[in-house]
Amino acid sequence: MLTLTFAEARKHGACLDRYKKFAEFKGGVTKWGANKPFPLLEVLDNNGLDDALWALRCCQPEVERDRLARLFACDCAEKVLPIYEKQYPKDIRPRQAIEVARKFANGEATQDALAAARDAAWDAQAQMLRKYLEV
Repeated sequence: MLTLTFAEARKHGACLDRYKKFAEFKGGVTKWGANKPFPLLEVLDNNGLDDALWALRCCQPEVERDRLARLFACDCAEKVLPIYEKQYPKDIRPRQAIEVARKFANGEATQDALAAARDAAWDAQAQMLRKYLEV
């Protein structure tokens, strides 16, 4: 799970009104603690995607950014996966793509496996879009 602290957000120049909005959600910086981590997904849920993507850059050193961004994308995709699976309960390609992407981020899958999973997920998306475009 990706985390951030209020101290890290301030260090990287967080927008004051967005910072305050999230601080209110957590009960205040003093109550929560400036150096106590909170999940980046809470930023997404409370402040929205723009703030969550901005906060991602504060989470870890630059070297880890691609890995963390991939893991964050997996977390986001998992949040909406039930919507897709409700419509297409037998199509496991998006779920498998998320699993492979997470494994790749952790050094447990190859670039070829990642490419194959990505292609399968794109095919699933194209199939879904064709259904809506045929209406």
